[in-house]
Amino acid sequence: MIIKRKPGIKILMIALGALLIVLPFAGCAAAPEPASKAPIVFADVGWDSVQVHNRIAAFIVENGYGHPESEFIPGATIALFEGLARGDIDVEMECWVENQQEAYDKHIAAGEVVDLGGNFLDNWQGWLVPTYMIENGDLPEGVSVEDLPKYWELFKDPEAPTKGRFVNSVPGWECTGINSEKLKVYGLDEYYTDFLAGSDAALSGSMAGAYEKGEPWLGYYWEPTWALGKYDMTKIEEPPYDKEIWETTCACAYPANKVNIVVHASLLDRAPEVVEFLRNYESTTAQCNKALAYMQENKASTGEAAIWFLEEYESLWTSWVPSDVASKVKAALP
Repeated sequence: MIIKRKPGIKILMIALGALLIVLPFAGCAAAPEPASKAPIVFADVGWDSVQVHNRIAAFIVENGYGHPESEFIPGATIALFEGLARGDIDVEMECWVENQQEAYDKHIAAGEVVDLGGNFLDNWQGWLVPTYMIENGDLPEGVSVEDLPKYWELFKDPEAPTKGRFVNSVPGWECTGINSEKLKVYGLDEYYTDFLAGSDAALSGSMAGAYEKGEPWLGYYWEPTWALGKYDMTKIEEPPYDKEIWETTCACAYPANKVNIVVHASLLDRAPEVVEFLRNYESTTAQCNKALAYMQENKASTGEAAIWFLEEYESLWTSWVPSDVASKVKAALP
């Protein structure tokens, strides 16, 4: 028997066949490419410890999380913090909160900056003299700001020999203005010049140069730093920290400082995995001092000190990141 098909049926079957060929491929269409990752921009404030922390974090971000090469923007503390608030900078690894309280409060309240918690909390800052000045009897035990008028001649300023020299920190740092105010309210500006160091290197170099020669030195410094890891210095006693006094005249010891990691708010959406890593990031002053001492003794760069830290403290930093990220970072180490 011959069965006659209507012409339209053949056309329909051909069309259905074509559809069957096309449909499986339509279901396997490639997923859209994820948005490319952007470089993370760090505030490269002008002291060594923050620059080493920047490069530790950058190495992990680049090699563990696949971000392009990081960027480091140099500058003064407040200027860089304002850049962070604008979104020009993504991360500040050492925000010394109390030293920039007004700007910090303003931009945190505005939701422009987010505080991820402490980097290292066992820090210190204040005024110092070499311990050998006490051991050899030049200065009394427990030397305080009240004693300093009597001993100005020990610290005679070669450029103003009728006064002693107080070595202050760097122009643009918040603590520099605080130290200048302290000199005035303690009445020490009558006895000491307020000598501003031009850079962190000049400040630490001033201390180191005097120490190596066994000479007198009076000035401001902080830790973690290579200098206080290497040299035996004694803190000048001040009245105990008092919040009301601090907020009016600063005529007391520096408060315990929060040294926190802060980021621009947009990073929470742009790189949430990086934010989570930075929330976990925490070190100690002793660890930082050792890294900075390694840098100084070996004439190493901040990047080389960061590699030393990652090799020396593997059990620490691997706790900050997932195991797959840790594996990628370890594979990238020299």
